[in-house]
Amino acid sequence: MTSPILDIRQVSKTFPGAGGGTQALLATDLSVLENDFITILGPSGCGKSTLLRLVAGLDVPSTGDIRLDGQQVRGPGADRGMVFQSYTLFPWLTVLENVCFGLREKGLPLAQQHEIARSFIAKVQLTGFEGHYPRQLSGGMQQRTALARALANNPRILLMDEPFGALDHQTRELMQELLLQIWEDEQKTVLFVTHDIDEAIFMGNRVVVMTARPGRIKFELPVALPHPRPYSIKTTPDFAQMKARLTEEIRTEVQKAAGYIAR
Repeated sequence: MTSPILDIRQVSKTFPGAGGGTQALLATDLSVLENDFITILGPSGCGKSTLLRLVAGLDVPSTGDIRLDGQQVRGPGADRGMVFQSYTLFPWLTVLENVCFGLREKGLPLAQQHEIARSFIAKVQLTGFEGHYPRQLSGGMQQRTALARALANNPRILLMDEPFGALDHQTRELMQELLLQIWEDEQKTVLFVTHDIDEAIFMGNRVVVMTARPGRIKFELPVALPHPRPYSIKTTPDFAQMKARLTEEIRTEVQKAAGYIAR
């Protein structure tokens, strides 16, 4: 069997505070293979974003071990590209300069920075906007810039925390198609947090469902839909069957979180 590039073993997280603190994540295991596109679903506050931040090295696990290519994650690194819901662009830099930022930090010559940056700007369909500042861009264009910046660094894994959550419905659908096309072309490994069940099925080759807080992985659902994956696939019986199951699983966890049913 192929070895995972990302191995999460018995990872938990408790945030300090009164009464012993807040346990956000129970001991969790997850193996991510090369070129996986794993989407993570769960009720609000279940620890989805916490898990992603631990993989990113932005937080430290309370217990357990996270290894990327066999090396323990001890902090942020260029081998992990992070895209947040907020666009996190540098407002004083142009699109080209934002995408070049990580390349400049690596010390690449300016000509090589521009060559790499322009290729990814083209992939996210922003050619012609290289000289624009973030304030001159729509939300979708800003998020495409953030995606290009993450990809330009050639990370081993792309970590995406509800990256389309702030976008309007039509733009969100276009961004889903664009990212999936880029993933099919680039064959990157992706860990993608979302609240949207349709998005989780459409984007992923595996959907991981988490329990109500304190979160743990409840089950995984393989998504055996073909690639390339047209948007019309959302109308198929297979898609509807997966959506029905995931909706019921999430509904159960939301009811547990609200105290309607026993945990």
